[in-house]
Amino acid sequence: MGKLKCGNIYSKIPGAKNKEAFQALWVKKKLKIERIVSKGQATEKGKWLKDPRDEWVMVLKGSGKLRFRKDGRLIRLKPGDHILIPANTSHRVEWTSLRKKTIWLAVYR
Repeated sequence: MGKLKCGNIYSKIPGAKNKEAFQALWVKKKLKIERIVSKGQATEKGKWLKDPRDEWVMVLKGSGKLRFRKDGRLIRLKPGDHILIPANTSHRVEWTSLRKKTIWLAVYR
């Protein structure tokens, strides 16, 4: 049995005042689990995010909106909502709450 690692997703939440905060929780070969904390951030105008891996994202706290380039679809995510973004899908964070921090859980594979 490997070394046990325990933690709490809600502990030591960074400020995220000036920029999003990214924290890798677990990385192994082709799998990455990450906590992202936002507060009012959005992807820079005209910029699109595109990852070569599938990305599964869930909002644990707060809210945000994702826009997809191909069809312009805008999807609002609130606590408990999740979405699978297939590899190489152009998307952007259109909006995150200014009033409270948004905590995302992202899994890349």
